[in-house]
Amino acid sequence: EYRVQNHRSGILEKGSGVVSKKILILANHIDWVFSLRKELIERFIKDYSVIISIPYKKTEKIEYFKNIGCEFKYVKYEARSTNIFKELDLIKEYKKIIKQIKPDIILTYTIKPNIYGTYVAKKYKIPIILNITGLGSGFNNNSIKHLVTNMYKYACKNASFIFFQNEDNYRYFIDNKIAEKAKSKILPGSGVNLEKFKPTKKSKDDGITRFLFIGRIMKEKGIEEYLEAAKYISNKYSNVEFQILGPFEEEKYKEVIINLNNTKIKYLGKSDDVREEIKEVDCIINPTYHEGMSNVLLEGAAMGKPLIATNIPGCREIVEDGANGYLFEPKNTQKLIEKIEQFLKLSPSEREKLGTAGRQKVEENFDRNIVIKAYLETLRKILN
Repeated sequence: EYRVQNHRSGILEKGSGVVSKKILILANHIDWVFSLRKELIERFIKDYSVIISIPYKKTEKIEYFKNIGCEFKYVKYEARSTNIFKELDLIKEYKKIIKQIKPDIILTYTIKPNIYGTYVAKKYKIPIILNITGLGSGFNNNSIKHLVTNMYKYACKNASFIFFQNEDNYRYFIDNKIAEKAKSKILPGSGVNLEKFKPTKKSKDDGITRFLFIGRIMKEKGIEEYLEAAKYISNKYSNVEFQILGPFEEEKYKEVIINLNNTKIKYLGKSDDVREEIKEVDCIINPTYHEGMSNVLLEGAAMGKPLIATNIPGCREIVEDGANGYLFEPKNTQKLIEKIEQFLKLSPSEREKLGTAGRQKVEENFDRNIVIKAYLETLRKILN
């Protein structure tokens, strides 16, 4: 469909010679862009030029996006940094990129791109769409909560539109007058690709019940509760296994997990395609403290796996207690243990029933095409 690429400017042109409007996407990591926004960007590229700003990482995922026509602008980005000089440098980099490419619209994800992106977009009078992917640790930290709230008030006031990923986050922003209802909308998270994530038969059935934690390994993802529950259950039951998949966000857990003297708790490393790991387990556990909308649970449910998760926004929209899995109170290891034991007592047909209900729920409510349609409609409205 695209016949000409102007490599000097990075602007894509249609065969007709008409230059398409430019979308700049500000994000924090290529892995999340690929796993959560791939289909959205594939659809964008049919009608728009797409430029993605992320920290550089040598990966085939960047090459994939380049091959379909995307351009990249790399920035130095530290998600958990609070160093004022590094933050100012990131804002300067955003200014440089926006001044250079002159996008017609900007899309942002996660707190720093949302806030810093809006500041720069206002400076250059460019419309911007924010995506609130969760409240994050800033709203749970009393020392910076007031600052984060005021920064988001500024961002939302100057945004053209704001997408939220769950009802609770939406209500928090509206009730606290951080965002306006008139330019806000709730999406079903990032949605899930139902063609990619679908029920697949396990390669082996050895009688062992396997549980899987997927996510960044850090306290706020509930790794401590998961490990404590895993130790208790694996000492009590002989036919169980607890798996951990994901990068170490907090290094202190690396030594703890790698040196575990328990063969029933296994660290699997990282994965570029979690379908292989999800396929081989019986239940997904997400003990996180806060979420926008849990992609781990969406993908697990799409593959027909029962779910155990904390009863928080971003999880309880997906998990119906007793219908497709179980909910427990966050930071409560004992309640997590009780839900795991409840699952272990289920017959194979009862487990299958939970998984089938989960697949049906995501088909009805969390198809990624719902998200794509909402973005396209909003883009056209703003750009026109």
